[in-house]
Amino acid sequence: MKALRWHGARDLRLDELQTSAPKHGEVEVQVAYCGICGSDLHEYLDGPHSIPTHEAHPISGCRAPLTLGHEFSGVVSALGDGVEGFEIGDRVAVEPIYRCGHCLYCRNGQYNLCISMGFIGLMGDGGFAERAQVPAYMLHHLPDAVSLRQAVVLEPAAVALHALRQSSLKPGDSCAVFGLGPIGLLLIMLAHLRGIERITAVDIAPERLRLAHEFGACQVLDARNLDVAQHLQRDGGIDCAFEAAGSQATLDAALHSLRKGGEAVLVGLMGEARFDAFHLVNNELRLISSVGYRGVYAELIELLASGKLDLDRVVTRCVLLEQAVSAGFDALLGDKAQIKVLVNPTPALAEA
Repeated sequence: MKALRWHGARDLRLDELQTSAPKHGEVEVQVAYCGICGSDLHEYLDGPHSIPTHEAHPISGCRAPLTLGHEFSGVVSALGDGVEGFEIGDRVAVEPIYRCGHCLYCRNGQYNLCISMGFIGLMGDGGFAERAQVPAYMLHHLPDAVSLRQAVVLEPAAVALHALRQSSLKPGDSCAVFGLGPIGLLLIMLAHLRGIERITAVDIAPERLRLAHEFGACQVLDARNLDVAQHLQRDGGIDCAFEAAGSQATLDAALHSLRKGGEAVLVGLMGEARFDAFHLVNNELRLISSVGYRGVYAELIELLASGKLDLDRVVTRCVLLEQAVSAGFDALLGDKAQIKVLVNPTPALAEA
């Protein structure tokens, strides 16, 4: 089969791989769609960041070179021994977090904090391939009303929903989302769906600010020509800020946009950061973070099935596996109008 493999920074290769039967507890999925995530872009640009290159991941047993892609959906094509609850032909979405199942966090249901936590497609072979073998615990059945194309966006939507659950945000509060990539836009969409009316969207890309308004933001602010924190403080500051860009500038703006007693949630990925501890203490601000997700897929699938949520709205392009680098990765890096680009490794499973 064909698979897009990470061999190094700026070195993604469409390799031909031999296939084997799924192992005990695993399911083979014929991949319909796989989304390109910001994490994939980071690995492509200047990785490795999360990809194991020397020692294999303790759960997957994989190290580079490996197949990227952790946002994917497809159809069950083979079953390993010991798998129950799935049949060949089932339509499924993949919740791509590896978990050991026996550490303190897994026993408490906090599997996104598992001591060996990792993501298929970053720490193990993922979905930029015609077929992928995944642990059965990662799979979710899709009702007929949920398309495979929408299901591929469940993974970034899960990141956004978990961040909302981590926050103290409630109807009647105000919030701002800093950074309007897929996660930021999905935060706005889901916050609006949960009854939050006063949502401010902050970015520097006009195309993304326009989408944020369509998705439920009541105010959009272009940070290129505005002191966002000063602007938001004119009305006393906001209750909750989501930092979804992963930059020092957006972190500063988020913290200084809060009212006294406000809360900032770190969602974007960044390295070392600085903040004014005196400002946090003097204003009794809360600074929390959110990683991955846990226990959110069922709610999102129900929202899709009921028609209350339309994740296809963030998809801007779909390309074949052979076009993934030039028309996918490179397009996302060079065109801010692209939001979520999907790769279709199996044309026979493509949906209109």
